[in-house]
Amino acid sequence: MTREVMTHATDDQPAPSLKLTLLGTGSPEAYKRRASSGYLLEVGGDKVLIDCGGGVFDRLVQAGHKPSDITHLFFSHLHSDHMMDYARLVHAAWDEGGGSLQVYGPRPLAMIHESLFSRQGALAADLIARTENPGSQEVWQQRGGSLPRMWPDPVINEIEPGFCFQSPSGWKLRSCSVPHTQPQLICMAFRIDTANASVTYSGDSALCAELEALASNTDLLLHWCYRKLNDHSMDYVTRLSPDARQIGQLASRCNVSRVLLTHLRPDMDGHGQHAAMLNAVNECFDGEAGIAEDLMTIDL
Repeated sequence: MTREVMTHATDDQPAPSLKLTLLGTGSPEAYKRRASSGYLLEVGGDKVLIDCGGGVFDRLVQAGHKPSDITHLFFSHLHSDHMMDYARLVHAAWDEGGGSLQVYGPRPLAMIHESLFSRQGALAADLIARTENPGSQEVWQQRGGSLPRMWPDPVINEIEPGFCFQSPSGWKLRSCSVPHTQPQLICMAFRIDTANASVTYSGDSALCAELEALASNTDLLLHWCYRKLNDHSMDYVTRLSPDARQIGQLASRCNVSRVLLTHLRPDMDGHGQHAAMLNAVNECFDGEAGIAEDLMTIDL
């Protein structure tokens, strides 16, 4: 199990730029406006995907990227709406002849991967046909591939909260535990830093001291907001999802520069909902606040 990866950039390497594309800003519900969770960071020469929920694959392509462009994938947790497009991403990147994707996430990431891509996995018949059928082999060679054709082979790293990764490209990722659906799932928030910019992603998190410490002084806080203002109709959601006002209070305590509300339910896009949420954030937060939308891009 990989707990920490630390590689170092050279001292004279310039700080990489940081661009965020929101690929999925919705929830588990099927919804035309919003895919499930997924966020692309272009940093240095790397393209880093945070979560890969349903619809994220198509949004990635709509944003002008190829699946094989992705160099790193980090899962905050393994609820289906954060990982359902994983198989599509890996398979398509492989079919494009991409290199080995570096994949990081909590247990049972390795089991999920094996259940899809092993010789006994759900995609075994497909992969056997694509690699062993003479016609498929010919198509592969015409596209520039060579035989024998290997199976998809991303590098799987099971991680735990507190994991830290530093890229040779000059960016660093840190993590912390956040309360969501423990003990059934391990759940994390992530922070990505360059020398000049930072983004903190809450994952699916209740209010907690660990997230506040991680998000302190960040340039952009991307925080899930699965609950309408003053909605206490479900105890579980009330406990585990802060509303917009509470997120504004958190952003103020953390001295962040900008906050975006994401992971919205379909009924949170109704008439007047966005204005009410932003007004609530701004009651206690002096920075910039916004509502995340699929395919929104932010340069930091």
